[in-house]
Amino acid sequence: MITEGVDIVSNELVLVVDDEKTLVKALTFNLEKEGFRVEQAFNGEEALQKVFELKPDVVVLDLMLPEVDGFDVCRQIRKKLDIPIIMLTARSEDIDKVLGLELGADDYMTKPFNSRELVARIKAILRRSTVREEEAKKVVQVGNLQVDLLQHRARVGDQEISLTSKEFALLSFLATNAGNVYSREQLLEQVWGYDYYGDVRTVDVHIRHLREKIEKDPGNPDLLITVWGTGYKVREDL
Repeated sequence: MITEGVDIVSNELVLVVDDEKTLVKALTFNLEKEGFRVEQAFNGEEALQKVFELKPDVVVLDLMLPEVDGFDVCRQIRKKLDIPIIMLTARSEDIDKVLGLELGADDYMTKPFNSRELVARIKAILRRSTVREEEAKKVVQVGNLQVDLLQHRARVGDQEISLTSKEFALLSFLATNAGNVYSREQLLEQVWGYDYYGDVRTVDVHIRHLREKIEKDPGNPDLLITVWGTGYKVREDL
């Protein structure tokens, strides 16, 4: 659902990438009706060109594209930019969804879908991407992990860690509440938002990515740990 009073109010740029021109036209109409600016691309090469030239606020990206497929487009975007990506797929296989999340997609929708739901998801992603100053006023220190909430930076010892916006939000929440255990559902609620429509497995994917970046031995973590049968936590006794 969309919470009243906090909807995104126009002028954000959405890049819609799909080779189905009828679908692109319908999405463009619905997005522009909600006040968004819309750019279109009909193949992977055109999508990459427009992403790096225009730096849209959100990319709606089909997987099955000519020339360069959606997986490669997502991979190349993530190498350089942290733009929210919603993947579209005509397939229902879990492997497509998981791979999309692995590559850095923020959400996915399976065709056919309701255009209004897609608009709702775009608004939700943009709200969650907005930095709230009141939540970013301190540095959190847990062991050798330091999270600067104001500068949106994280360090392990003397090494600065490169994180996506969602990885940073997840790490910030757990570090700020070190010692507390949170289930996947609670983390989705706190980090992704009440109106997140995706799969709880996205939490596991982000946890694994974080461990690869902040742990000496990601396979045997000593900071970001699993509490079996319950969820995840950042240890406070370090």
